[in-house]
Amino acid sequence: MQYFGFDIHKRYTFFTQMDATGQVLRQGKLPNTRQALGDFFAGVGEPAQVVLEATMNWYHLYDLLETLQIPVVLAHPMRTRAIAEAKVKTDKVDSTTLAHLLRSDLVPRAYIPPRAIRDLRELLRYRAALVRLQTGVKNRVHAILLKHGYESPVTDVFGVKGRRWLTTLPLRPVYRHALGGLLEVLDVVQRQIAEAARTIDAEAARTPAAQRLCTLPGIGPSSALLVLAEIGDVTRFPDPKHLVSYAGLAPRVHASGGRVFIGHISRQGSSWLRWILIEAAQHAARRPGRYQELFRRIAARKGRHIARVAVARALLTTIYWMLHHDERRQCSGLPDIPMVS
Repeated sequence: MQYFGFDIHKRYTFFTQMDATGQVLRQGKLPNTRQALGDFFAGVGEPAQVVLEATMNWYHLYDLLETLQIPVVLAHPMRTRAIAEAKVKTDKVDSTTLAHLLRSDLVPRAYIPPRAIRDLRELLRYRAALVRLQTGVKNRVHAILLKHGYESPVTDVFGVKGRRWLTTLPLRPVYRHALGGLLEVLDVVQRQIAEAARTIDAEAARTPAAQRLCTLPGIGPSSALLVLAEIGDVTRFPDPKHLVSYAGLAPRVHASGGRVFIGHISRQGSSWLRWILIEAAQHAARRPGRYQELFRRIAARKGRHIARVAVARALLTTIYWMLHHDERRQCSGLPDIPMVS
C-alpha cells in the first residue's frame, strides 16, 4: 500500500508519497486537474490511499479522486494538531505529516457526505447566497433614500406601488443612475431566487424528513432541506449536544482553578446550519408557543440576541430527535407516525 499526503492549494497540490515503513518515496507538486491526477496515479503500481484536509476547495479534488476510484480520507482541520501546532509549517512538512498519520491510521476523520447531499448543499447554499445578495442590494437602495431624507409611503418599497414611487423621486443624475442599476440587479437576483426555489420546493415535496421539519415554526421547504443537507447522517451525533456543538451554537467553556467560565457561542462548525437556525429562531419567537415563551423568558434577563441563540439551540435539539425518530422507524420497519410541533 502506498500512502499519499495531499496539501491542497488553489492551483496545485503538494504531495508526499510514503510506503508502509514510513519511507518517503516522492514529493512534489501536482496541478489540480483530472488529467494530471489520472496520469500520476496511473504510474503508481501498488494500491494507493490519499489523505487531504477539509479546506475550502477539497470538494474538487475529492470528486476527481472519487471518479478515479482512489480511496480518500478527509482529515478534520481543527483536530489535526500535529499540523496546526507545528512551529515549521511548509507544504512539504504538512503533506509529510498527513502521510504519516494516514499510514499509522491516526487521521482525525471529517464527515464526507454522499455526492447527492453535496450537490443538494450547493443548491441550497446558492439560494442562500442569492438571498444575502438581495438583502445587500435592498440595503443600498434604502441608503440612497436615507441620504435624501425620503420615507416610503408604502410598506414594501420594492413592491408595485413602491417601485412606482421610486421612479417619481427627484434625484441627482448620479443617484438616479445608481438607483436604476440597483433595481435592475434586484430584478435579476429575484428571478434567480424564484427559479432556485422551484427546484428546492420540488425536492422538499418528495423528501419526507423535510416535510416533517416544516411542521416546526420558522422552518420552510428551503430551510428544512438546508438543515438536512448540513447535518447529513444524524446518527453520527451521539446526542443533541454534539449536534449543537457542530452548528457552533454551544457556548465556550473555560475551567481553571475550580472556577467555570461560560462564554459566547463558539461559532465553529457549519456556518450555514448556524445561520439558518438563527433565521428560523427569529420567526419562531414571533409565533405563540414554547419557543416564544423561551425567547421572552431569556430576553428579559439576557437580551434578545442571546434569546435568539437559545431558541436556535432548542429548535436544533427538536430537529435532532425528529430525525432520530425517522432513523429508528426506518431501521425497525415501524409504520410512519405523524409528528406535530
